[in-house]
Formats: sequence, structure tokens, C-alpha cells
Amino acid sequence: MSLSMSTENHKGERIAKKIARAGLCSRRDAEKWIEDGRVSVNGKTLTSAACVVGEDDVVVVDGKPLKEKSPTRLFLYHKPAGLVTSHKDEKGRSTIFDQLPEYLPRVVSVGRLDLNTEGLLLLTNDGELSRYLELPATGWKRKYRVRVHGRVDSKKLDILKKGITVEGIHYKSIEAEIDEGAAEKSGTNTWLNVTLREGKNREIRRVMEAIGLSVNRLIRISYGPFQLGMMPVQTVQEVTKKVMKDQIKGYFGGKEEPLAGENEEAKPAARKTRAFKAMPRKPATGKGQPKPSGQRKDGVSGEKGGYKGEGKGGQNAQPKKSAYQDDRSYSAKPNSAKPKTAKTEGAHSRSSKPYSGKPHGGKSAGAKPAGGKPRGKRS
Repeated sequence: MSLSMSTENHKGERIAKKIARAGLCSRRDAEKWIEDGRVSVNGKTLTSAACVVGEDDVVVVDGKPLKEKSPTRLFLYHKPAGLVTSHKDEKGRSTIFDQLPEYLPRVVSVGRLDLNTEGLLLLTNDGELSRYLELPATGWKRKYRVRVHGRVDSKKLDILKKGITVEGIHYKSIEAEIDEGAAEKSGTNTWLNVTLREGKNREIRRVMEAIGLSVNRLIRISYGPFQLGMMPVQTVQEVTKKVMKDQIKGYFGGKEEPLAGENEEAKPAARKTRAFKAMPRKPATGKGQPKPSGQRKDGVSGEKGGYKGEGKGGQNAQPKKSAYQDDRSYSAKPNSAKPKTAKTEGAHSRSSKPYSGKPHGGKSAGAKPAGGKPRGKRS
């Protein structure tokens, strides 16, 4: 075993990247852990992240050997307002990781959402994937529904398209337009549709303040191809391996590592695609509710779609029902209909007139047949 400093010809990977790919933390956090003396390689404590390790090197983090990389998994999470996007909070506030189901693997978030921001948040057990999806170079758009207080006009919003500098920080082009379908599009509160690619800390709130608007609600409805859709608050939905391959080709292309479900040693849980509730909640009504337009079962957008929690009809308006859905609930009931009985001889159930006891032709049941002789047994 050997401990090698970073060189171009050395086969292996940087120590921070290896820790991140093991799902312990992001690469940035791994570098901090190394500076804090929490990581050792082959018995030697590291003080710098400029270290490349191979397969035979023994990496120990916080006194525990680093586990082999697990199959990559990606999750969609509907974050509510009031939770911190951090594993530990200095002020003791509740975090999203405190609320996740226990059976999920250790995950890190793809970027962060502020305490009072709600909506779609991506989670993964691969810290390197998290970093890849955070980079603006990935080219993924992040879309938000933003409710602002103040007078809104198109000239103010056009300022953001060219980019804006606020307190020495430059923000690139931001697309913002008034949501014409929202109920509150006049008066002091207005809903906006905002699209950006960077996602700097408190970016939307700061640029809106710079043009005289105050944000009082912020909902992220999509991150790249992944949509919030109608996911209930605080639920988790796993993205299938096929969707990951199709939508994140830049990361998985040419990689030898198996995805969850492709490794024979992967746990069965790695193949689940169902939605998991983060906290015990009352079961939602309307089971079997159709998927909203633009939202596939795997959370990927096929058309324009997004958060439909508010719109015409008020702030808490419910989404429109499908033509195949109504408000009635159905339950199995015993069949109260009378059992069908075999038709008796002479019955004419298909006749439109009530049965009068006479056969067709108007003759009585006891009438003699033609010829005047009574009907009897053959001789």
C-alpha cells in the first residue's frame, strides 16, 4: 500500500472525490474534513486534500474505514418551508435529513433551499453526482413560482434578463414573467414565473429586492428535467436507473460503476421506485388520482408543467379534476339484485307487452289445435 501525492500519471482518484463518491458528504465538505484532521490514509492523518489514493489504500474517516461505493441512487423530495437543508444546524433547527425515512441510504442534497423556500430538492447517495448537478456548466434550468409584494411591471423584470449586480455580486440572466394564470395578479401581491441557471445563495430574494419587490413565498417547481408536479409535501420519490442514464448522460456516460438495480449485490431496496412518505401523515384521499399533464410517474417532465398548488380560485385552490375523476367514493357492496331464474316454458320475456297467458296468435292456452282434435300423446 502506498500514499501518493497528486500526480498526472498516478492511477487512482483524489481523496476528496473518493469520500464524496462513497456518499459520506460532498467533495467540498470532504476537503474541510481533511483540513480538520478527520481523514487518514494507511494510518497517516491527512492535512491536505492534494492526495490521490488507489484501490489498495486504506481510507479511514472519523475512525471508521471508508466503505466501498454503493450503486448511485437519486431521489426527488418535496421540501416544506421551515426546514434547514443541512445535516446539522448550529441553531438547533430541524433539518430535512431529520425528517427523511430511516430506510433511505445516507444522502446529500443537490444544492440547497433556504429555510422558508419550499418545493423540489434532489437528493443522492453520490456526493460527486451532487456536485456535478450543482454546476452551472451542466446547463440545467431551475424554475420557481415566486409571490412578490409590490408593484410589478415588465420594465422591472426586463432588467433581470441582462443580468444584475447586487452588493458586488453579479447575477447572470434571469427570466421572470408575470403568471397570468394566477389569482393574485393585481394589487400588492403578484405571482411570477422565474427561471435561472446559477442558483446562488438567496439569489431570487436579493435580485427582487434590488428592483423594489419583496418575496413572500418561493417554490421551486423543477430542476432540469425533474418536476415537482403533484408530489405531496415531505414525500420522497426515487428516480429509476433508466431515467438517470437518459437524463444525466454527461455524468454516467463511459462510467464502469453500476447503477442501483444493476449490481447483483445491491439491496432490493435499491430497485424501489415508489414514493415514500417522510413523516407519518394522514393518507391522502382520491387514490388512483391521474397524473398531471407534463408529469410522468418517474418525475420527469414531458411538457411544460409545474406546481399547481395555487391558481385561479384562490390561494389554496385545488388542481382541476380529470374528466375521468369525480368526488364520489366507492366501496364494495353485496349484490342485492334478485338471482336470475331459468325461464319457464311459455315465458316470453322479450315481448314488449305484458304476458297475458296466451301464446302468440291470440289463442288461449287451452285452445284446441287446428283440426278440432285435442292435442295428446302420439299413438
